Amino acid sequence: MKSTFRSPPTAVLLRSCAIAALAIASVAAQAQSAGIAPEAKQILKASTDFLASQQRFTADTRNTLEIVLKSGQKIEFNSTGHQFVQRPNKLRSERSGDLVEQLFVYDGKSLTLYQPRDKVYAQVAAPGTLEEMLDFARNEYDVVAPFGDLLFKNAYDILMDGVTEGIVVGKAVIEGVVCDHLAFRAPDVDWQIWIQEGLQPLPRRIVITTLDLPNAPQFAVTVTRWNLEPSFDAGTFTFTPQADMKQIELLPR
Repeated sequence: MKSTFRSPPTAVLLRSCAIAALAIASVAAQAQSAGIAPEAKQILKASTDFLASQQRFTADTRNTLEIVLKSGQKIEFNSTGHQFVQRPNKLRSERSGDLVEQLFVYDGKSLTLYQPRDKVYAQVAAPGTLEEMLDFARNEYDVVAPFGDLLFKNAYDILMDGVTEGIVVGKAVIEGVVCDHLAFRAPDVDWQIWIQEGLQPLPRRIVITTLDLPNAPQFAVTVTRWNLEPSFDAGTFTFTPQADMKQIELLPR
């Protein structure tokens, strides 16, 4: 069977290459000076400070995870997420997609993980603040909350830990919103972040490239919708098991 993919016409290909070459040259010129551009730090700090100041919000996300086969071929898996946050001690996160179907609920006292496909859940006592719970879940159970690093009040320090280079790539449009595109480098990871312009500098997209794995797989999160004035009902941050659900143990790492 012949491939259905066709090579682009030569003229179109040449135009595309020329445009790409200009973009690469522009970025390369910025990256020539080693270190972290002050403007990149300023934009990122304004964004993390703004999100840390929000007492309640929701974020809908579209997520992409790359897996590299032994052959070197990359396979993409997709999911969507819905995050509900109420500081200082409430979090609900729903994920649904190719590899995961999971509910993550923190009510200030306990952490619950529920898998609807298997109708099983695990529940453990948790510390009393959002930041303490996120550290506890990661360190004790190797459970990482979706979007977790951005939820810390000191998110800037976490994101910049180990970073050696950073630039402002330029302007970009994510989900119809004009953003500042930043790129950073650390020893084992490259990451990019797109931050909304204006008075609400919210992160709109993050791409993480893992350099210490073969073929550098990527993980990407795009925020399709922010709501900074949500209404939560009494059941948003509680988990009530049903009769057909089975409780299992959450094993320490």
